[in-house]
Amino acid sequence: MADTGGSRRMWCSVPERLQLHLAMGALQFGYAGFHVVSRAALNMGVSKLVFPVYRNIIALLLLLPFAYFLEKKERPALTLNFVIQFFFLALIGITANQGFYLLGLDNTSPTFASAIQNSVPAITFLMAALLRIEKVRIDRKDGIGKVVGTICCVAGASVITLYKGPVIYSPVPPLNRIPTPIVPLFDSLGDAKGKNWTLGCIYLIGHCLSWSGWLVLQAPVLKKYPARLSVTSYTCFFGLIQFLIIASFAERDPQAWMFHSGGELFTILYAGVVASGIAFAVQIWCIDRGGPVFVAVYQPVQTLVVAIMASIALGEEFYLGGIVGAVLIIVGLYLVLWGKSEEKKFALKESAMIQSTPDHSTIIRAQSHIKTTLSQPLLPSSTESV
Repeated sequence: MADTGGSRRMWCSVPERLQLHLAMGALQFGYAGFHVVSRAALNMGVSKLVFPVYRNIIALLLLLPFAYFLEKKERPALTLNFVIQFFFLALIGITANQGFYLLGLDNTSPTFASAIQNSVPAITFLMAALLRIEKVRIDRKDGIGKVVGTICCVAGASVITLYKGPVIYSPVPPLNRIPTPIVPLFDSLGDAKGKNWTLGCIYLIGHCLSWSGWLVLQAPVLKKYPARLSVTSYTCFFGLIQFLIIASFAERDPQAWMFHSGGELFTILYAGVVASGIAFAVQIWCIDRGGPVFVAVYQPVQTLVVAIMASIALGEEFYLGGIVGAVLIIVGLYLVLWGKSEEKKFALKESAMIQSTPDHSTIIRAQSHIKTTLSQPLLPSSTESV
């Protein structure tokens, strides 16, 4: 007990900003491991329908107690209208999102799956702008930054999809060298050789579109039902039901529902516990203390970690098209985040200027506009993304 108390005091003595950086760094390793572990599961023969079923069962069991006890007072009554909304949120954010991800990963690689995910903030911004949830001022530098960033992300995703290119790095040495080839940690779990790369990238774009659509559509739901943990739990529950219904028709083999090795069991436990349970708690804490922009800027770090882990564990090769596309997406991500940051500064400055005037009706309108602008869900806020 003394050791536990001492460790807690040592952690509390660390500056909060450093705690946030350490937590986000650990979170990226956790997500990176999920990409690699998911690919390993698929190559070991785990069903693409059974995998998300077990993952969501574990995630739901982890989320339910926290949602029930922590949000007792703020959770509104469950009505038929809310049930319908949760069902469609699950259809987009769980079933389509995770389904497209696994289909895409099965045909590509963990590195490119992670790289394409960097486009989610920009795609979310584009959707919000088209639905008039997000306002775009192209006469200001923040508006131009967001537009250019979105274009870069779309261009990067297009390059990854349409142009694979030559291999620019392979963990296996050339044939004219004597040294022993590098053996992957997971035997026979390399890149998706023989699969349809373009189709896989299209699936991954569908995954990103589903994730972005879920982020945009959950905003009005959270305004009426402000219990975030409960919303996530209900969404996870309906997503589990939907996957069970699909799997009951598409996965008739009883052997697909059984674990045939410790490796298969490990991949499913990792997905449910680390990628859904622990990561959710860490990310919520980081968003609360550091803000969504702070959390989002760590996303490209995940791509780098995935590339290193996939090369070591899966013997993955790097292709020119993927590297070029990843760079474009990362540049676009930072332009969008920079635009959001500048927009926030401009809004706060405008608020300070308006408050110095006697026109109270103008102040009220400006404050309402600022509140609406700064509360839009342009960034990922839940680990139920993959």
